[in-house]
Amino acid sequence: MATKIPETMRGQFLEAYKQPYQLRTVPIPKPSHPDDVLIKVDAASYCHTDYVLAQGQMPGFPNSFPHIGCHEFAGTIVSHSDHPSPDATRFRNGRRVGVTGRAFHACRECFECQGSTDPIAQDEKGYSVHCTRAENNGISKDGGFAEYSVVDARQLAPIPDNMSAVETAPLMCAGISIYAALKRCQLEPGDRVAIMGAGGGLGHLGLQYATKMGFKVLGVDAADGPLSLAESLDTGARIVDARSEKAADIVDQIGAEDGKRDLGEKGVDAVIILPESQASFDYGMTLLKSHSKCVVVSFPEAGFHVSSRDIVFRDISIIGSLVGSNRTLREMLNFSAEHDIRAVAKSFPLSGLNTLVENYHKGSGGKLVVDMAVDG
Repeated sequence: MATKIPETMRGQFLEAYKQPYQLRTVPIPKPSHPDDVLIKVDAASYCHTDYVLAQGQMPGFPNSFPHIGCHEFAGTIVSHSDHPSPDATRFRNGRRVGVTGRAFHACRECFECQGSTDPIAQDEKGYSVHCTRAENNGISKDGGFAEYSVVDARQLAPIPDNMSAVETAPLMCAGISIYAALKRCQLEPGDRVAIMGAGGGLGHLGLQYATKMGFKVLGVDAADGPLSLAESLDTGARIVDARSEKAADIVDQIGAEDGKRDLGEKGVDAVIILPESQASFDYGMTLLKSHSKCVVVSFPEAGFHVSSRDIVFRDISIIGSLVGSNRTLREMLNFSAEHDIRAVAKSFPLSGLNTLVENYHKGSGGKLVVDMAVDG
């Protein structure tokens, strides 16, 4: 039996930069492109990028106001376009799916879509999350802070049976971002990785992924709430308060543990930078041994200052990481289901999105999620 779709929906709209969201009732969007599917949104997770966008710190985005944010959400497919593509017909109505915001209507023709050399971000020929012509749900077009949303079938990942929509939504950006960053570290089991910002939305998931991947994990943060969250996970990772422990002392301790004497061979094999502060970047670089990798996920408005001496004399490779391919997305979801990896999350009703944002500014760590099943 076909799902009855109402004519209108509620959505939370940004109507200007630096303003609260406004709850409005509007017509439900319709799938028109062959790759389009309409989903009933079941859960929508708040990301730091939602804050950056709302503050006007992403010049040119959104394309226009009013705008529905959220690029990490999950829902149930309820309809297709009149002439669906093979990619769209792979998903039947009623299928539960996770949605990552990139890349809506990837062009199929550009260099990226035709096959770049990036093994982590490249999908089958004809689609790429790095397509420069694509739009992005929640950033350049409407996203998941609404009861319904039109998405590109090529963005979707089936939700494992043992995971809920509320558990899935935070993984559609935070999960795939930190999982892909760990893959870019190119580590072997037993290698050491440090995660700067270990108690945040990405960081606390990274602690779980990294330990399940068999790495020796160092989690670093500099605030009480995130540190408490990181420690509560009981992953076996060493949690460090950067306010009271110097990076150079940590390096010496690791060297002693590993039986290493020379400065260049003491430290971690890779560090992932999640916070936007220069202090965090510098701390992470100090933790690295020579010939290792610094993977940068954050993108502060003013950028980072990088020491040429680290790059030249210590042979540190600095690598950027955004998200992973749809293939990597599905791998991450299945890994999460298999190893019982979940975000520590607090749920709010759609009508409580501004309260959610207030909680975000308290900086307690973890993820904040709109649960459409919660009345309000």
